[in-house]
Amino acid sequence: MTREETKGSGRITIRDAKDSDIPTLAQIWFDGWQDAHAEILPSGLARHRTLESFAERLVHALKSVRVADSANGLLGFSMVKDDELYQLYVAAPGRGAGVAASLNADALSRIKEQGFQLAWLACAIGNARAARFYQKSGWNRTGTMISELETPEGIFHLEVWRYEIQLS
Repeated sequence: MTREETKGSGRITIRDAKDSDIPTLAQIWFDGWQDAHAEILPSGLARHRTLESFAERLVHALKSVRVADSANGLLGFSMVKDDELYQLYVAAPGRGAGVAASLNADALSRIKEQGFQLAWLACAIGNARAARFYQKSGWNRTGTMISELETPEGIFHLEVWRYEIQLS
């Protein structure tokens, strides 16, 4: 399934990710993670968030990944797991251009198509830019939760903000 939207001066196509997208998506994820999380999350987690780790995670989850593509290349991606918007990252050139909104809308549509009436996501405590985006997009912060993050050393427990949105 492909969705096309015109944002600003360019067209953004939301489409399924392909194997050939992985290097670019891994770089977007790595750069975005560094921008949003490196200063606010524990170093015990940060040392596991390498470019290679993001590429490996993308390989394993590729069927659940959708990308925002444009004439200038990939601008971001989203990943869903059942009723969760699991990842949403936008490259610096796509920020403020409606890319995140398009990826968010596409992800919510996919979650709803699976029969869920409520979607949720975890947001790092202190990630103010993401929190503002989610709240502006209709997500409601419902409190905190402990997220269990996989690392090569086992599960890393991290307290995060939980956001929810009704899909009906």
